[in-house]
Amino acid sequence: MQVYLPIAEISVNIFLLVGLGALVGILSGMFGVGGGFLMTPLLFFIGIPPAVAVATEANQIVASSFSGALAHFKRRAVDLKMGVILLLGGVLGASLGVYVFKLLKQIGQVELLVTLCYVVFLGIIGCLMFIESLNAIRRARSKTNVINRGNRHKGLVHALPLKMRFKTSGLYISIIPPFAVGIFVGILSAIMGVGGGFIMVPAMIYVLGMPTKVVVGTSLFQIIFVTGFATLLHATTNYTVDIALAVLLLIGGVIGAQIGTQIGAKMQAEQLRILLSVLVILVCLKLAMDLLIEPAELFSLKVIGT
Repeated sequence: MQVYLPIAEISVNIFLLVGLGALVGILSGMFGVGGGFLMTPLLFFIGIPPAVAVATEANQIVASSFSGALAHFKRRAVDLKMGVILLLGGVLGASLGVYVFKLLKQIGQVELLVTLCYVVFLGIIGCLMFIESLNAIRRARSKTNVINRGNRHKGLVHALPLKMRFKTSGLYISIIPPFAVGIFVGILSAIMGVGGGFIMVPAMIYVLGMPTKVVVGTSLFQIIFVTGFATLLHATTNYTVDIALAVLLLIGGVIGAQIGTQIGAKMQAEQLRILLSVLVILVCLKLAMDLLIEPAELFSLKVIGT
């Protein structure tokens, strides 16, 4: 059963789209990730233009992040003051990202930029995650649990001016680092169509020194508004948000997340991380191959400016 996507300007099997949404939903439920960094490349593979895939996938991220942030807010595991600082930086970063996206779209280089970003970030994250998972398994087998965070609350972060007290996180640090993290994540959100949690969560723990219990909720709080803002900018500036595509992906994602949660509860955390890292590396390799291998058709006819 084919469905025509008006913005993407192609016909795609409706069950394929729902199935992709369900697949990423299962992964989201199993691994606790938003899935944007996997869904967007998968949309590339089935022929969705990168500009449309990036802008449309953000809708799914907003929906899933809202439900997650609400649950954390009820448990008082959200640092609203830190979230607002990250949000302000994220809005600025998203504005810059959408502007760069528009310029590259006009000269026809947006597909190259998006694919390169995915190859670089997925490659780095996948390899680091795989190494960390192997180390965790080794520690578990040797029954040692050595965690040395050192003096994470000292250094450059605490030497900067404009300090502010964050009671929920128990921190007294400069607002410059979280603002800078927000800008970087906002740019990624606009260009790659991801929430940016895979960058922001490690930065909040290891750079800002936030306690783990408030990191996820605060990250989701920032993602809701920044990703929503980026989606709005894409819709009004680039006209690349396909509502039909977004709805079908959401339907599959909701179903898949429930299944993934049940599967994830029966597996060990180390096994889940290794599986996710292998999946990320495979997607990265496929994107890299598409960049390096000469296409069957070197030229295509397209009306510039549409």
